[in-house]
Amino acid sequence: MTVFLLSEAFLHRDGEAFRAACDRGGIRPEVVLLPDDPDARLSPQVVARVEVAFFSGDIFARGLGRSFFAATQGAPNLRWLHVFHAGVDNPVFGRFLERGVRLTTSSGSTAAPIARTAITGMLMLSRGFPAWLDAQRRRTWIQHPPSAIPDDLDGQVMLVVGLGAIGSEIARLARVFGLHVIGIRRSPRRDDDPVDEVRPPSELLGLLPSADWLALACPLTSETRRLVDAGALAALKPGARILNIARGEVIDETALIAALERGHVGGAYLDVFEEEPLPPTSPLWEMANVIVTPHNSAASTGNEERVRGYFLRNIEAWGRGEPLVNEVTASDAGGM
Repeated sequence: MTVFLLSEAFLHRDGEAFRAACDRGGIRPEVVLLPDDPDARLSPQVVARVEVAFFSGDIFARGLGRSFFAATQGAPNLRWLHVFHAGVDNPVFGRFLERGVRLTTSSGSTAAPIARTAITGMLMLSRGFPAWLDAQRRRTWIQHPPSAIPDDLDGQVMLVVGLGAIGSEIARLARVFGLHVIGIRRSPRRDDDPVDEVRPPSELLGLLPSADWLALACPLTSETRRLVDAGALAALKPGARILNIARGEVIDETALIAALERGHVGGAYLDVFEEEPLPPTSPLWEMANVIVTPHNSAASTGNEERVRGYFLRNIEAWGRGEPLVNEVTASDAGGM
């Protein structure tokens, strides 16, 4: 018997598929349901029996995260935790790994919508849409003057920092538009990498002067925190533009604002920020060359089904003693 901690919403929606996955994995499941009240807590006796837990998207959306993590952090027999998202930079996940709890993510479930949003930001900046949209709000008919006609994307250089599922999809799409894409990753290039080159993080600073676009798709770690600081921004080609769908703390935001104000950085699409929600006083809101979205680039109706697929496949693998998909280890939790 394996005791699972699940949400009532997941079991109601996917109970049949869950039980079928357990059957295929040779698991006899028993389910503990997370209370549907944010202030409710499971008893220590019940928590002590939990071996597998699924932090599903509905738990997060309904504000039940505190109750879920109170239970899992107090579960002495927890052996495996699966989460609906990809990022595991919150310290709580490090504590699970230190306890020997296996941790798997749903990395890849949101790769397509995030990458498409980032590329949309690239296209809008490259074609001058911020100025057109501003003119539309003012009911003003403006066209690009000859001195400001957009450059072709063909042949421009994009650096993609982090070649996980999201970074790889950004790279693939960028190449469709004719960009030369250089991926930044610790491991060497593989045959299926959708890039023109792969370079190690140690070469990033030397590559920045050649970049027309800097796309950030890396996890937040001690290595990547403020990776793009004032020095890195100064090293960028004048007029280069930035796409950040990683974490806000990957960029020194104050330095970025200064580089945007003086025109050295030509524009930015930003979905993540050092402080979220982005304060109303931030200059980023009013900058004509900046597109701001509210950490929502992943939004898509298909995400839930993709997350469920990862969890159910891993249930079968868990039961059979096979490798788990998207398993995080202490050594690779923060890799580019």
